[in-house]
Amino acid sequence: MAKKTKPRKKLSKKLLHKYRLVILNEDTFEERLSFRLTLLNVFVLVGVSSVMLIGFTILLIAFTPLREYIPGYSSTALKKQAVELNFKTDSLQQVITYNDQYYASIKKVLKGEVTAVSFNRDSIIEAAEVDQSKINLSANEADSILRAKVDKEDKYSLFETAKSKTNFVLFPPVNGEISEQYNAEEKHYAVDIVVAKNTPVKAAADGTVIFAEWTAQTGYVIIIEHSYGLISVYKHNATLTKAQGDFVKAGEVVATSGNTGDLTTGPHLHFELWSDGYSVNPTNFIDFKK
Repeated sequence: MAKKTKPRKKLSKKLLHKYRLVILNEDTFEERLSFRLTLLNVFVLVGVSSVMLIGFTILLIAFTPLREYIPGYSSTALKKQAVELNFKTDSLQQVITYNDQYYASIKKVLKGEVTAVSFNRDSIIEAAEVDQSKINLSANEADSILRAKVDKEDKYSLFETAKSKTNFVLFPPVNGEISEQYNAEEKHYAVDIVVAKNTPVKAAADGTVIFAEWTAQTGYVIIIEHSYGLISVYKHNATLTKAQGDFVKAGEVVATSGNTGDLTTGPHLHFELWSDGYSVNPTNFIDFKK
């Protein structure tokens, strides 16, 4: 048992044995600095220094532009430029294809390879002629009922046709109490919904961002163009999460609510709907209450 512990004692003795590191003046041999060291202290100091050096190197690479010079990393600007060049290349390829088809058609005409088609012009004109005396243009009872039904539906829904074709649904951008209703007579073409500051503002439907900038009167504004001539407007935001040209999905966060701009008295969302250039009351199609 004593033989087994003897090597351990020797190892601990070596690690804890004290040494003195002295720095002398070479000319006068005067002692300048001296340090008391052990092997254990040296190992700990070297280990801690190595860890700190590795950590500092990782932070330097991860959070500074130096990472762009390391193989395998690329900057955001380079990625954006690569995507733009990819789109331009695809567009140019389509243009080249159309031009090739156009030149091929011209070559066929010049070489006389186009076959002529003969037809009787008079027969076509006769077939297109319609005897108007045989057409009954008066509305019958069923037609009158259908017309009244369609007029009634159009009166309460501008998007009924779009919904029937594509199940078009508008998503509430925020939920809350309406502080000011839509009033076209007073030129307030929107509803103001009271929400807490930094509340996520969501897109009412799928679409493309056509405007995302700061304005003096209404703060941060984002405008989205949707299908069927519909445009939604979101004003007085604290921040914008989308830029002009971005495609957004229904319910996707496009901004955070705020109190920016001169024409505001508190945190809220100023929300507008426009259909084919005409303002629409958003409460007819969206329920903003929780």
